[in-house]
This record gives sequence, structure tokens and C-alpha cells, in this order.
Amino acid sequence: MSPSHSHGGAPRAPRRPQGAGPAPAGHRNSAPSAGHQPPPQQQPVALWQQLLAVAAALQAIRSGQSGTAALAAVDAALRPGVQALLFQVLRQAGRAEALRRAMVPRTPPPAADALLCTALALCWNPQESPYEPFTLVNQSVEAAKRHTATRAQASFINGCLRRFLREQAALVQGTDADPLARWNHPAWWIARLRKDHPAHWEQILQANNTHAPMTLRVNAQKSTLPLYQQALSAINLEAKPVGPSGLELRQPVPVQALPGFGDGQVSVQDAAAQLAAPLLLNGLDLSQPLRVLDACAAPGGKTAHLLEMAGAGAPLQVTALEIDPVRSARIGETLQRLGLQANVLVADAARPEGWWQQHCGGALFDAILLDAPCTASGIVRRHPDVRWLRRESDIAQLAVLQAQLLAALWPLVRPGGRLLYCTCSVFRAEGDGQVQTFLAHNTDAQLLPSPGHLIPGNGDKAGAVPDNQFGDHDGFFYALLQKSPQ
Repeated sequence: MSPSHSHGGAPRAPRRPQGAGPAPAGHRNSAPSAGHQPPPQQQPVALWQQLLAVAAALQAIRSGQSGTAALAAVDAALRPGVQALLFQVLRQAGRAEALRRAMVPRTPPPAADALLCTALALCWNPQESPYEPFTLVNQSVEAAKRHTATRAQASFINGCLRRFLREQAALVQGTDADPLARWNHPAWWIARLRKDHPAHWEQILQANNTHAPMTLRVNAQKSTLPLYQQALSAINLEAKPVGPSGLELRQPVPVQALPGFGDGQVSVQDAAAQLAAPLLLNGLDLSQPLRVLDACAAPGGKTAHLLEMAGAGAPLQVTALEIDPVRSARIGETLQRLGLQANVLVADAARPEGWWQQHCGGALFDAILLDAPCTASGIVRRHPDVRWLRRESDIAQLAVLQAQLLAALWPLVRPGGRLLYCTCSVFRAEGDGQVQTFLAHNTDAQLLPSPGHLIPGNGDKAGAVPDNQFGDHDGFFYALLQKSPQ
């Protein structure tokens, strides 16, 4: 199975090395954001234990495993605190690596290097450090002594970290000019953004190193935005509207704490992802039978939003495709919680011959949503491992797959129908470049008014690109294509 075919808003499995673990799963904005202080544990856990687990996760990510897979290997009692610390480490991993190189040009053994960089990432900036730097150093050395893979390097780690505490100001200043340390992204990623977004590349990189908000989508079939906002206020949860169906929480909470989550009143979905359903359906007569295809549907958030918008009893027939059986099952779970129904198929959207005639009767679709596999470069705030997993060559490889999907699905759109192409990427090769190439080769396609590239962060801030119309959202791209009537 090609992991790139399975796409519902989460990052794809990394392509380095082959056989890497699964990609982060869940809604685009369901990944918990790590705060400065680790969340409280069920039982007291020594900091050195957490640091060992964080270092092991960092080492796994460096070897090509996704952050989700690395965290899954952590003991459940440790996981909340480890995730909080790991996210902070990943957001500062470039600075940590630069500091380590300044002290030790030769790379230490992988386990020792991961533990050393974990400590440096957490303590290099005392204002953002979750613990006092001396505490982090002491506990990191204790962690080194406690683990067989690092015990032999415990004195070396101790010496490096003590030196860092003595020479902190000079060492930090000495790495300030290093782009890897300054921006905490690979050099190729920085160069690509400078080329693609010359006026906003710094804003994108800065946003990637911040925490994303938790944004909700209110189910229009079961509640309204004002009513649900009142329900949140009744339990002292502050939220502000973003778009016609969204509420951005002031502070993230577990989904179990959300009123009516279990019976489908609300879902977790980023504000940018909430644009998909209205972009595709606005202007269509929802009182008439419509055939809609969600081509890469897992985990089902956009499928559900399409059905919610149509309303109860509307003659909207939605087919949801997903090539990965495990991820496909999540579509069913999402729809069941929300009380919605769709025709869910385990199938490859790029090969309609395997499902279109047999399961759809060979009938053309009025509208197709193609949320295509991509680098996930727009959702780095929620999945900070993505920047360290991707290779520059992934962009071209995924662009080929995106073009294949467009070519395979466009013939399935009826004359006068529409296709919404979107990716959670900020790279132009996966957005505007892809669509311009498609339009050049398909004269029966017209580009309707669309948001285009949305950059991550708060669209209300001064200097934000005009396309960012509301709220704090992920990086995205949208292009609405209409087929000629004849």
C-alpha cells in the first residue's frame, strides 16, 4: 500500500526510510498541543523517566518513524507528559542540534545524541523552559545513567550540559546566524518557502513553531453556533466564532469535556478544513438529488460536514473513498457518532475502474471533493515531526500522485459539475502550480473563485495575506474547478 494514497487531513507516512511507521492519525486539529508545563500525571513520575521516553521518541523520529507511532510506544502513564515535552523538543530541535554541533562537532551515538539534544531543546531558552535548566540538566544526566544505551556516555552528556550552562549566552549567540537554529526547519524547507512565499515565508515559519488552537465545528443538524457557545460558556469554556460553523476555544480541552460530543453535536476540525464543504456545496440546489464523492475521505470530517450542511432528509448521496481499510473504519466511526450515513468504500481513488462501475453504477458525480495526499506542510503546528520527516524530493513525488488523482477523477464529474481540489500544504507545487498545470491540459475546466493558498496562523494579524479571511487556521490550498456544460 502506498501511504500517500491514504489521506484525510493527517500527515502521510514519511518516505525516509522505506517501511517507516504510520503517519499521525486523527482530525487535522485533534492532536493535543503541548504547553509549557507538562500535564499532571495520574501517579508521580520522575522527570528522568519522561526525558528518557522523549529522547527515545526523538531517536525514532530521526530514524523515520512518525511522532504518532513513536508516542504509541510510550507507557500510557507517561504519555501525556512525554507528548507535551516531545512537541516542545521538536519545535526547537534545530536549535538543539546547532548547539550540540557547536560543542561536539562529531555526532555522538544516536541514543546519547537524542538525549543530549532533548535536554538542549528544553533548556536553551529559560523563558520557555518547562523546568529550571539546572533541574533539566541533572535529570538528563540521571536518565543517561539509568539506561543501558546511554550509560557509557553519561559523563560525556554531563560535561556537555554543564558546559552549556556555563557558556549559554555565548553558545546561543553563536548559533543565532544558523538558519536551522533560527527557524527550526530543514534548510531546504526554508529555501522552498522563501521561493514560494517571498513576502510571508518568515510568518509561516514563525507560525509553525507555535501552538495551534482547538477549533470545533458545530453540527447544524443538532445545534447552532450561538446555542453551542452558550453551552460552552455554562461550563466556563470560552470560545469565539470562526466562520459559519466554527468555534475556536480559548484553551484546548479533552473532547470528552465538550458538551454533546458523544451524541454528535460537535466535532473537532480546523477552521481552514471547515471551508471545504461550503466551497463545494454553495450554489448547488440541495433540495434536488445530488451525487457527491469524497475521494480521500478518512477520517471522515469533511464527509460529515457535507452531510451536515445538506440537512436531515436532503437527497444528498455521498460516497466516501479511502484506500486504507484501518483509516476507512474511522470514517464509519465518525459518521456513527454524528448520526449520519454515507456509502463508505475501501478503494483507490486513482483507479476508478476498480470501484466506479461496481459500486456507483458508473454514474457521474455532481461534485467531487479531492483532499489530496500531500506533504502536510501546512499543519506543522499540530504535527511538529513532519518537518523532520519530509525530504524535498517528497514534494515532486506527491505532486505526481496529485496529478494522477486529478486526471482520474475529472472524467467522473458530470458536465456542469464541479471538483474541489485541496491540500493541507503551503508548497505551491502542491497547490497553485498543480492547478495551473491541470487547467492548461483541460480546456473544459474553469477555475471558480477560490481561497487559493492559506498560510498558517491568525488571519486577523497585520500583514497577513488577503486570502486569510478569518480566525487562526492551518495552512491550506483550495481550488474550485467547474466543468463546461458541454
